[in-house]
Amino acid sequence: MTRTPYLKPEEMDVEQRRIYDDIVASRGVWLNGPYAPLLLQPKIAEPAQLLGEFVRYNTSLEPRFSELAIIIGARHWDCDFEWVQHGAIALRSNVPAEAVDAIRNGQVPQTLDEDERAVYDFTRELLERHRVSDAVYERVKARFGAIGAVELTSVIGYYTFIAFTLNAHEVPLPAGVTPPLPPREILETPLAK
Repeated sequence: MTRTPYLKPEEMDVEQRRIYDDIVASRGVWLNGPYAPLLLQPKIAEPAQLLGEFVRYNTSLEPRFSELAIIIGARHWDCDFEWVQHGAIALRSNVPAEAVDAIRNGQVPQTLDEDERAVYDFTRELLERHRVSDAVYERVKARFGAIGAVELTSVIGYYTFIAFTLNAHEVPLPAGVTPPLPPREILETPLAK
């Protein structure tokens, strides 16, 4: 059960309904996910929706790179809801299945190409160390440019915010879905060096 009420469209005020309609229009569907609690405060929901739409659909990064960063964050933050949504998208975006499975199980993937490895290392360093080493930053910048490095940071930051929202408000998984992430206490997740 969620900790915050879910508003039905007919219960929303004009501002909430406008944002709800924008979310449905940009994503093609409404999910009782992070925007359900966020809609309680439209001044948070609207900029979150705009940033989310940009980092998901409009960066210069190929979807496989964004989705790789998203699932690394979902695993890091133990966010089953985010994993349920983005694990499948990562596979459809050509993130190697072995890598998706390894990340889900808290292991370092062995099948990443050079570009995917740069994204993996950047994301893990930022999440684990709260900084990115010069060497890893330069690898990302050399491959994706300065704008790509900013966009990758924004993807990581946005989906961290989403994971926090989902976890803090205990947004439930869709009916019939089993939590996909193994409990953290059984994982060993050494930071790749």
